[in-house]
Amino acid sequence: MAAGFVNAHTHIYSALAPLGMPPPRRTPANFLEILREVWWRLDRAIDERTLAAAARLYAAEALLHGTAVLVDHHESPSFIDGSLDVIADACQALGIRAVLCYGATERNGGRAEAARGLAECRRFITSNHRPLVRGAVGLHASFTVSDETIREAGELCRELSAVLHVHVAEDAADVEDARRRGYQGPLERLEALKALPHGSILAHGVRLSAREVRHAAGLGCWIVQNPRSNRHNHVGYPPALAESTRVALGTDGFVSDMAEETAVLRAEAAARGEDPGVVSRRAEAGNALAAECFGDGALYPPPADLEAVGGAMADIRAKAREAAAVLWGRM
Repeated sequence: MAAGFVNAHTHIYSALAPLGMPPPRRTPANFLEILREVWWRLDRAIDERTLAAAARLYAAEALLHGTAVLVDHHESPSFIDGSLDVIADACQALGIRAVLCYGATERNGGRAEAARGLAECRRFITSNHRPLVRGAVGLHASFTVSDETIREAGELCRELSAVLHVHVAEDAADVEDARRRGYQGPLERLEALKALPHGSILAHGVRLSAREVRHAAGLGCWIVQNPRSNRHNHVGYPPALAESTRVALGTDGFVSDMAEETAVLRAEAAARGEDPGVVSRRAEAGNALAAECFGDGALYPPPADLEAVGGAMADIRAKAREAAAVLWGRM
């Protein structure tokens, strides 16, 4: 479907991070501390201006790396209402296809915060008419939301015929949280609460068992492996993903260089003696995921004008650096 790579899970808002993001106040000791000390501080500081600059930078760099489709998972707790329009406008203007959602969570403002996140998903899905952009329903991860919020996300998916995009079993903390709540794991929790429609996108799946991976495939879910991010965050390698052909590649906020992501996967797979065919299958699977999101055989607008994007990069980067300085001040 796509005349280029598909990045099946990313965080466009993180595009400014390489432009001088300050180090955490203390060195994180585990995955949850990485979230609390780095990424959750970053997303709370994002406003409309910084998000617009990040979206333009991320989309432009993605295009120049040969990426044709971005499947984004967005969070900006201080700027929820209208945030998806900011990203969508940048993607449409630059000529890159995108599937967007807001990752509803309760980690800052409880159930009221989650309700606003789901409302942003609803608003965007029902109001968006951009030909290059589609909407999805998002949850951050099951360990940051209540059963009630998960049920509401599932109801919204059914009402709008939308898929869910959510982090699943990226780290043992997600599995332990689901078990404390009385479920076998986060996948089983989402299924029990009827929040996994066919085509849903489960980011990471590092801690899923082989049985769970097969079950996710039977439900028609996609799992997205993010090798660079998983290595950087020390959450491990997911050997069980070999049990499904519905596994694509994402960058989890790293620059959308899918050739580099594939190279890291190739090295990680080889180090573990995994079938080399798994690399090519996952690199190609994103096209099938994108076809499900956009409709296989549909008429698509012409691809981006890469010459024009390249010519605009100096201005895009300059505005990104200005916005980054403001963002670091707020962090």
